[in-house]
Amino acid sequence: MENIASIIDILGTIAFAISGVITATKKRMDLFGILIIATVTSVGGGTLRDLLIGKSPVSWLLDSTFVYIIVLTTIVGIIFRKQLRYVRRSLFLFDTIGIALYTVTGVEIALLINLDPVICVALGTITACFGGVIRDILCNEIPVIFRKEIYASACIAGGALYVILHHYGIAPGINAILSGLLVVIIRTLAVIYEVQLPSIYSKSEL
Repeated sequence: MENIASIIDILGTIAFAISGVITATKKRMDLFGILIIATVTSVGGGTLRDLLIGKSPVSWLLDSTFVYIIVLTTIVGIIFRKQLRYVRRSLFLFDTIGIALYTVTGVEIALLINLDPVICVALGTITACFGGVIRDILCNEIPVIFRKEIYASACIAGGALYVILHHYGIAPGINAILSGLLVVIIRTLAVIYEVQLPSIYSKSEL
């Protein structure tokens, strides 16, 4: 299980680092700014999760591999930034992959310390979403999670599925794939069919 969790963590770090690079280059930041945005996008959610469960030092401080991965991914992302711009909805693609992988990681960690199932789902959602929240705030944008788009809801669904399948003894690898795919499918279908959460505001208030 530890090997699976490590692979998921690495893939999630790469996906979020690329989404950070894409956002930062759109804002025409300098090299240092791009690296900072890539870093906070990758480790922001996991850092908040670790602080909430009282884990100190936080995970990425104990394993410099993640720092190297972020730096290397940032360099590659900068080099191929023009190609990434030609990929349709490239930010959406890497962001969706990132939240799917990090939802699974967050729920797994919460289950390992025997937290309540609802809290496990909440921690998975926090792990997945809050790196993107910090990224968007630093880039002077309203975070996606606070708009009407289906974003955190997809993570909640994927996290809930992981907890249910874990309860019934499904193998961690299969569970991770199924739960991660559910996040990707919900988020993708919501974007394709423009499904949004209901607004509390009337047309006159918009």
